[in-house]
Amino acid sequence: MAEISLQDAIQQFLKKSRLKNGIQALRIEDIWEEIMGKTVSKYTDKIQIINTTLFISTSVAPLKNELLYQKGKIMERVNEALGEKTIKEVVIK
Repeated sequence: MAEISLQDAIQQFLKKSRLKNGIQALRIEDIWEEIMGKTVSKYTDKIQIINTTLFISTSVAPLKNELLYQKGKIMERVNEALGEKTIKEVVIK
């Protein structure tokens, strides 16, 4: 029987489990300020991943408009931060 590290075992488990999106959303929340900057981070209400879609909620209309124009860049930065192409769509609410 082949031995694997605990980290590898957990990663394999997460790839097959439904917990993966929730954990990735938490990772994104932790580094959201690094990805998008202090101002965007301050006025972002909620970040959620459902399947391959990243949902970003804000109640600030000008920010919402700016984020709509930056969807591609947001997707690129988040995927880079996660180390894999997880996000295929960004929805701004």
